Amino acid sequence: MVYSLLVKKRLNTYDITIFQTPKFGDKKGYEAVYRCFLEGNRHNDVLEKAFQTFNVADRMPSDYQARYVCTGDILLIDEGKKGQYYYKLHPEGWKQINRIHVR
Repeated sequence: MVYSLLVKKRLNTYDITIFQTPKFGDKKGYEAVYRCFLEGNRHNDVLEKAFQTFNVADRMPSDYQARYVCTGDILLIDEGKKGQYYYKLHPEGWKQINRIHVR
């Protein structure tokens, strides 16, 4: 008999910032519109959770004043000393990008 141990991996808390352009579809002029903390096992979990949270009106925090997260928006995951990771939402999903795109 093979016994498998189920190990519950501890969730990490990630500091995230959402960047959007003033007008949907613009390629320049990104501004930080919201910052919060989300839990997940890894970046993909947090990206999925952010998309779900900021695209359903009932799940959005009451202090969130920006538009829904959509194609072209950028999400920063700041892990302090471990680094900063930027992801841009494309039609096929989140893709990691260089910080230069935020300018």
